[in-house]
Amino acid sequence: MQELKKFLETKLYPMREREEKAGGMTKHDQGYRECLDKVIDQAEIAMKKENAQDKGEISDGYHTFNELYDHRMILFSVICNQNPEISWKSKKHHDGTMFDNYFIVGIDTPGGQATYHYHMENWEHFKVKELEKAPEWDGHTSHDVRNRIRSIPVAE
Repeated sequence: MQELKKFLETKLYPMREREEKAGGMTKHDQGYRECLDKVIDQAEIAMKKENAQDKGEISDGYHTFNELYDHRMILFSVICNQNPEISWKSKKHHDGTMFDNYFIVGIDTPGGQATYHYHMENWEHFKVKELEKAPEWDGHTSHDVRNRIRSIPVAE
């Protein structure tokens, strides 16, 4: 990664500066500049990923993993809160266990169970019934969850 940083600082950034100072560009020069900008952007993203100590702060250049997980939590809370009769939350799995500082929230869709684990700080976002223990996990996968959430009837 140090070699990439050095390459950016000694070669690519100076190339871009020379292009900016040169002014009027031909179509060929514009294409070259666009490619140069893309290479620099991708190199900077790669360096950010490498330097990210918290993997949740890794970004695609638009959103971090943490932001995307937060968006998912908010969207799932809306789905559950709009369907409280089939939604639930619990601080324990069906066998009484739970990950430290987490809870599980689920919705019993026409297609089956859909669940996620969230940090306890998000407990209050879910205005659904609290169960002593969550229902037993039915073996669903993330692919199943997507399909099951799609099976929830949409209010008209």
